Amino acid sequence: MSDDGAAACCPPAATKKKAANKLVVEEPTDDDVNICNLHPTTMEKLSIFRGDVVLLKGKRRRDTVCIAMADEGCGEHALGINRSVRSNLRVRLGDVVSVHPCRDAAFGAKVHVLPLDDTVEGLTGDLFEAYLRPHFLNAYRPVRKGDLFLVRGGMRSVEFKVVDIHPPAEYCIVADDTEVFCDGEPVKREDEERLDGVGYDDVAVQVDRVKPPKGILLYGPPGSGKTLIARAVANETGAFFFCINGPEIMSKLAGESESNLRKAFQEAEKNAPSIVFIDEIDSIAPKREKTHGEVERRIVSQLLTLMDGLKTRSHVIVMGATNRPNSIDPALRRFGRFDREIDIGVPDEVGRLEVLRVHTKNMKLAEDVDLEAVAKDTHGYVGADLAALCTEAALQCIRDKMDVIDLEDETIDAEILSSMAITNDHLKTALAGTNPSALRETVVEVPNVSWADIGGLEGVKRGCRRPGVLFYGPPGCGKTLLAKAIANECQANFISVKGPELLTMWFGESEANVRDIFDKARQSAPCVLFFDELDSIATQRGSHVGDAGGAVDRVLNQLLTEMDGMSAKKTVFIIGATNRPDIIDPALLRPGRLDQLIYIPLPDEASRHQIFKACLRKSPVAKNVDLGALARFTAGFSGADITEICQRACKYAIREDIEKDIERERKAKEKPGDMEVDCADEPAQIVAAHFEESMRHARRSVSDADIRKYQAFAQTLQQSRGFGSEFRFPKRTQQAAEAEAAANAYAEEDDLYS
Repeated sequence: MSDDGAAACCPPAATKKKAANKLVVEEPTDDDVNICNLHPTTMEKLSIFRGDVVLLKGKRRRDTVCIAMADEGCGEHALGINRSVRSNLRVRLGDVVSVHPCRDAAFGAKVHVLPLDDTVEGLTGDLFEAYLRPHFLNAYRPVRKGDLFLVRGGMRSVEFKVVDIHPPAEYCIVADDTEVFCDGEPVKREDEERLDGVGYDDVAVQVDRVKPPKGILLYGPPGSGKTLIARAVANETGAFFFCINGPEIMSKLAGESESNLRKAFQEAEKNAPSIVFIDEIDSIAPKREKTHGEVERRIVSQLLTLMDGLKTRSHVIVMGATNRPNSIDPALRRFGRFDREIDIGVPDEVGRLEVLRVHTKNMKLAEDVDLEAVAKDTHGYVGADLAALCTEAALQCIRDKMDVIDLEDETIDAEILSSMAITNDHLKTALAGTNPSALRETVVEVPNVSWADIGGLEGVKRGCRRPGVLFYGPPGCGKTLLAKAIANECQANFISVKGPELLTMWFGESEANVRDIFDKARQSAPCVLFFDELDSIATQRGSHVGDAGGAVDRVLNQLLTEMDGMSAKKTVFIIGATNRPDIIDPALLRPGRLDQLIYIPLPDEASRHQIFKACLRKSPVAKNVDLGALARFTAGFSGADITEICQRACKYAIREDIEKDIERERKAKEKPGDMEVDCADEPAQIVAAHFEESMRHARRSVSDADIRKYQAFAQTLQQSRGFGSEFRFPKRTQQAAEAEAAANAYAEEDDLYS
């Protein structure tokens, strides 16, 4: 083949270049429906002026008309058009559109437009005055027959279709004298006209495009009423309710689980308006990167696809319920899927009272029943726990009437039934036998220890009115007892955490235990979280030689993080107790965490006297027992040591009384004819001899060397914090006082003249 032939086969280089009017579609600067943005250089090449009408040609032989506007931010080979125009041209971002000057566009006499049915549903009123007149007034907008255009008005957007143009033409310009009317029924959107494709303009949620939620995720502890709320919504709205219990759709056959899910959504769409309720959604939609089953991953993907495929106006809402929201795949928890996340938490006192009234509305209550007091005493109870409480009180009422109820008879007498009423005692008995279901694995209680049970320590009691402290001092001085008394005085729940029980051999589980404890404290707020033996988990970081993986350090870091993250809405007080304050990490003792350090010393004589009284206030003590003498002779004894003395004396008194009874029975057997009854014996009492015997075995648990260590630590802490007694405000000199008085007098004179 000759060179000439080769040249003839290959077109010149100039013909290979893209035509100047072929432009790439991109996002516009101006989102107006009739505007297209072009670079000034491109407009010059195409002989297009600002405000000219241009004809845009897209795919499938579709074209439309727009007004050309210059935009230097637009690329020379780009065309900025909004989503409605792209839909009319059947193009997407990145596609190529040809631009042509439109010199033959004439003013129209009449333009007939109709709204699309799916955008005016539930909308009444004059659409022309509300939407069309403001849209076309003084705008000289070009329109094409068969095109769709979106008009925004207020909080609602309406899409219209150009049905007809007069005089007959493919396109025209709507001028001020053009008659625009929208008489007729709304038109139905054709399948190819649907705007279900997601564009970049859908990423930013705009005020006028906020739609009803597609999905609602209810999360909270078990028994808080998530399923009940979903059913109540369905009943109140009259919507078709389709319940999917997570494990029910699982199947061992490949593909059948996804098929079950698809059938559920299809059934919901057929019966719209409807609610698809997925209970325990975490069982079928776990995090895909953490699950090892291929079936679970496919179900999550299927659920995502189905929720994305729900039509905007299909009147189907998906509701999910879980008590483990952080276990759900994060792809579900974004706008467009589960739009709303509602925390169905533990009810407060007012909420508990309302729940109690609901559950007792069909019960006969005695006059002494105080539901407000019950609501106050049920911290941490959810709806299911309160229902169990009411049921248990009703059963207790039935037990009290068992002697007059014939269980074998199928009927019950009306008088007996009317005489049965739940009393306050029934509720108290039921309250003693129930506890919060979400907190059963953690001991949560309102202690019955009050300030009266703690002898002495009056200064410490005054400093503990606001919990958030670290108690330190010798063992047995009442640190744990003080924490319980604080919880009782506050009428708060009390969670006692023994430091070593948080530590496990598994990597990461110790920190998870700390998180769980704080979560449970927040759920049962108001709550006192008491860390006993704090030194076992809060020692100075880096001091653990041979600690594999630094488990104790990680637990301390987690503890510090949780303490800093406590919300003001959740009333959780943190109290620590230790007898080794010198090894506690300083980060835990800074202001804002355990900022109050209170030394619990050994009791003095007056305090020891109060401790003896507190320990023996429920015991029968003889009048000849001098508690003051016992207090004087027990110098250096801790509260626990004094308690041991009292308990040992009680044991001796009980043993002596038992021995007297045995001796009396023996004499009665030896002399059966002697019917004389010895009535001179008095009830058993703790006499001085019992205390004397108990004091022979008394022991001190804290040595003098230990006391000196605590006193030295307290003195060092006092010196390291604040100025002690050295701080004084500087005294004002006579000269400064005279200058200040003169300035005040001048200011008063100036105010008087003004």
